Amino acid sequence: MTKPLVLALALALATPGLALAAPAPAPVKTAPRSTPAWVTRSNDYAQILLKAQGPFQPEQLSFFGVPGFDDKVSDYGPGYAARYRAATASARDQLRAKLATEKDPNVRQDLEILVQAADDAIEASTINEKMTRPWLDVGQTVFGGLQGLLSDQTPPARRAMAVKRLQAYVGMAPGSSPLTTLARQRYEERTEAGLLMPTQVEVQQSLDNLATYRAGIKQLFDKYKLDAGPALAQLDTQLADYAAWTKATVLPNARTTYSLPPALYALSLKNVGIDIDPHTLIERAQMEFAETRNAMQQIAPLVAKAHGWTDTDYVDVIRHLKKTPIADDKIESHYRTVVMPELDRLIAANRVVSLPNRPMQMRVGTPAENAQQPAPHFLPAPLVGNTGQQGTFVLPLSNPNAGADGPYDDFNYPAGAWTLSAHEGRPGHELQFTAMVERGISLARTLYAFNSVNVEGWALYAEAEMVPYEPLDGQLIAQQLRLLRASRAILDPMINLGLTDRDTAFDWLVNKVGLSKAMARQEIDRYSVNSPGQAGSYFYGYSQLMQLRTETEIALGDRFDRKAFNDFLLDQGLLPPRLLAKAVREQFVPQQKAKSKG
Repeated sequence: MTKPLVLALALALATPGLALAAPAPAPVKTAPRSTPAWVTRSNDYAQILLKAQGPFQPEQLSFFGVPGFDDKVSDYGPGYAARYRAATASARDQLRAKLATEKDPNVRQDLEILVQAADDAIEASTINEKMTRPWLDVGQTVFGGLQGLLSDQTPPARRAMAVKRLQAYVGMAPGSSPLTTLARQRYEERTEAGLLMPTQVEVQQSLDNLATYRAGIKQLFDKYKLDAGPALAQLDTQLADYAAWTKATVLPNARTTYSLPPALYALSLKNVGIDIDPHTLIERAQMEFAETRNAMQQIAPLVAKAHGWTDTDYVDVIRHLKKTPIADDKIESHYRTVVMPELDRLIAANRVVSLPNRPMQMRVGTPAENAQQPAPHFLPAPLVGNTGQQGTFVLPLSNPNAGADGPYDDFNYPAGAWTLSAHEGRPGHELQFTAMVERGISLARTLYAFNSVNVEGWALYAEAEMVPYEPLDGQLIAQQLRLLRASRAILDPMINLGLTDRDTAFDWLVNKVGLSKAMARQEIDRYSVNSPGQAGSYFYGYSQLMQLRTETEIALGDRFDRKAFNDFLLDQGLLPPRLLAKAVREQFVPQQKAKSKG
């Protein structure tokens, strides 16, 4: 079973306290596009894979708006992995048959994406079952599954289904068994020697965060006035028993080494879209780190001079900037009324990209959300059957897993808000996902082409587009975040290849990148515990897009139109870099050349 679906889509920062920005111009109004016939046919084909995989991952499909799964929970019963592979293989074979007769090139491309997604899912399931001992953080899983339904933008009828989902989690629904029971059974039935155990860090964190998850679940039901009393009582008892079992049985056997076996790390890299050797990734990122640090050393003295500081080292200047934090009860207002409107104005004024026809949403995270995902992230709106729901940029104010590492102060000061908003908001993830909803991108290019390289590459590219227009303080922090992404692509592979350790990487992030200890702790846990391999996707996706942008500028010369190029990229959904480059070369470049001749 995969970790709960929370899209930890990235970090970025902002500048010092501006006066309240002038109101942004009204977003460009675009008429809803009619769905092309080829998209409709492609989506019909996607249903084959959705229906096959849905019973095994209903929370994820429900989160993205696929109907029919709101009251369901993931199949974690005996033999679930083999049954998942069989269902996926059957769907893949049907899709291959469709591909053999399909003539439309767009639909063919989508069918190829669907077939590849099925093959990748089968491979991942096979390797994980062969090599790992399955242990589940049930508290986190249940909170994530319920949070996907219990939100302000979910229609009341769908929210009410959360009671049934909870009943299925605790074994009160017909034909269900408690998830805690199933999780114990799956762990206890795998006794073969050599299986990779869960890490001590993740097991201990699950125990430490259990009370926060339980409180967060109860608060969600209270907020929406849903009566789940008997099921909540059962959940409390079951989670307490599961925690006691975990502490007595799993924790003593958890591993304290963090390098992954080569096959598992290779799978992790492939799953997030990194298709180069990790040693090559490290080398490229080391060069990027050095170049970015040089740029920061050029900007930092200018920032220091503007503030009258004598310290000019970039880390010292960043720490000076953090000494004027925004109060917790003012942070959301600062992002909403100062930074986000000004970014909208700058995007429009500089013709960066077309804006969506609705304002974006942003809020601070709850304690349970912060425990589940202590990094800033974007929660997309439903991609299927969307009736006006919007995605939300969620900002955590703390890292509950940081322990005694101190305050989480990387995003609560003015200079830290600009690039973060550009990344999570506009023109980053929020624009990316809003465009997919409003432009009617096919399911193959949203749900099934989705990986971190495709998503995070655009968000870092979006950051870079806005840096020239940000205040000088914000530009320094933008470079700091670029430094972080290079460090991720260095440290994640080095930890997982056994080339360095967590403590060395932690010191690097604090002393060379300038992160708070709490933020550095979140980063180290990401590389070695929560999502090995994913952290390198930011730098890799960004470098792929920047290479494509440069190639396109050379091909078009003075005819290159940045806004048209960026809009074209968004029109492609989440195509992998190879297919995106093909579309740019074969469609965008010829179209622009013909346009200029006309």
